Amino acid sequence: MSKRDYYEVLGVGKNASDTEIKKAYRKLAQKYHPDRNPDDEEALEKFREAKEAAEVLSDSQKRAAYDQFGHAGVDGSAGGGGGGGFGGADFSDIFGDMFGDIFGGGRRRSGRGADLRYNLELSLEDAVQGTETEIRIPTLVECETCKGSGAKPGSTPKTCGTCRGIGQVRMQQGFFSIQQTCPTCQGSGQQIDDPCGQCRGSGRTEEQKTLSVTVPAGVDTGDRIRLSGEGEPGENGAPSGDLYVEVRVKPHPIFERDGANLICDVPLDIATAALGGEVDVPTLDGRVKLKIPAGTQSERVFRLRGKGVKPVRGGAKGDVLCRARVETPVNLTNRQKEILEELQASFEDDTRKHSPRQDSWLDGVKKFFEDIGL
Repeated sequence: MSKRDYYEVLGVGKNASDTEIKKAYRKLAQKYHPDRNPDDEEALEKFREAKEAAEVLSDSQKRAAYDQFGHAGVDGSAGGGGGGGFGGADFSDIFGDMFGDIFGGGRRRSGRGADLRYNLELSLEDAVQGTETEIRIPTLVECETCKGSGAKPGSTPKTCGTCRGIGQVRMQQGFFSIQQTCPTCQGSGQQIDDPCGQCRGSGRTEEQKTLSVTVPAGVDTGDRIRLSGEGEPGENGAPSGDLYVEVRVKPHPIFERDGANLICDVPLDIATAALGGEVDVPTLDGRVKLKIPAGTQSERVFRLRGKGVKPVRGGAKGDVLCRARVETPVNLTNRQKEILEELQASFEDDTRKHSPRQDSWLDGVKKFFEDIGL
């Protein structure tokens, strides 16, 4: 039986744009798709006819050959002799997820490659300031021998005889009709009788590849950087997935990150804490002099504004929070012990004035024992 003109099948003119062709195909696919017309051979034939026409007219090279030579110019690639084959084209690539939206998952599988994840460890400095780094990952790439088709060079995949290229089969169980992925072609709609010897029909081979990753300033543990198309390649020429580089910031010997702020402990000797003074404290921009007022207690926090992290998603730059840690002196000489004993003796007459926390704590202990009757 002679084939109808592809433009006539889709109901478009010969100057139709790709968008008009896709729109016309969607309309016909919705009307004649097998999910909407179970056991209707005429609808199935019209669906396949529209699909074949769209496959040719959506490919610039095939369309040019068709415009010049008619069906004779594309019969080898468009599945001539009844319109059963469609040259390995993946219509989910051309028309997106239309069938999944319309028929609730009844479309053939797209074969898109899997997304991959790579865990990237960074120093705090690189995470805050941003960096450029290279990563090396194992990946499946398109087979160079068969160019991703899975078929031995010189041969081509053929339409699956079980599902007739749709990628789905319908099974009748009592009153219920169940549609599932074709067990013969695994949803691809194609069969490969003579597989490629390099990839054994999968269309992919394993390699190591090196990628350059630009890490923006301000990233934190759990942030992900998406490298589009750097995941596993799809089967039989389908699009590749994406690679997600997940950031993990390594523990830092000085700083602890809290959102946009950086926290660091500042050890103070007892004399500086009591009398006041200046100490050098670190920031990621260099050293800063921090004034310590007299009578500083442990856990007091000093804020260095604007010395923290500029968040990757925007917002004001954070601060460095310096947490005082007053240290008890150790390894004292005899003379140092004498001095401390003299100092301690001088406090006995006015403890409240010199040790405010100790005094309030003792008051709390006294009240506790009174409340329990001791």
